[in-house]
Amino acid sequence: MTTAQSGPAAPEPADRSERSLIDLSLYRSNVGVVLFNEAGQVWLGRRIHTPGPFNWQFPQGGVDKGEDLLSAARRELAEETGVVSTRFLNRTDDWITYDFPEDYRGSKLARGWRGQKQVWFAMRFTGAEAEINLYAHHNVEFDDWRWAPIDEAPQLVVPFKRTAYETVVHAFRRYAAAV
Repeated sequence: MTTAQSGPAAPEPADRSERSLIDLSLYRSNVGVVLFNEAGQVWLGRRIHTPGPFNWQFPQGGVDKGEDLLSAARRELAEETGVVSTRFLNRTDDWITYDFPEDYRGSKLARGWRGQKQVWFAMRFTGAEAEINLYAHHNVEFDDWRWAPIDEAPQLVVPFKRTAYETVVHAFRRYAAAV
């Protein structure tokens, strides 16, 4: 079951027995960050060189060998957004997976991955917006960003990630209140 570590559990997958049979070794280890501002909105980045309309997503990325998941999440957030001023809120317990579509031409598929397995982290942004720098790292991931209501995210991401995003939104929706 995929849940956040505290609070109400996320709904069970429609077919838990099928989900428990997934061979996680076929999936690339990945972390994602849902970054909340004080108003309870989430940070979304527009994927560079990706035509719309499904080109917005949360920061996410791979886990380096020997790296713990929280450190990977903080590193990916800093690399993709420049953000380092955060407060940890929560994380999902289990891996959330998605498969790459058959027509996917990405490099990860070429390296033999079926899809990605992700642990997601909820963090509160504690810095000033001037800290956000999409060019903080040499591999630029996003060309624009915005704050949005959390419930918009699943409709803005590429369709093959939508179910994973719905699970993440359900797990972290309680942090979408203003502080």
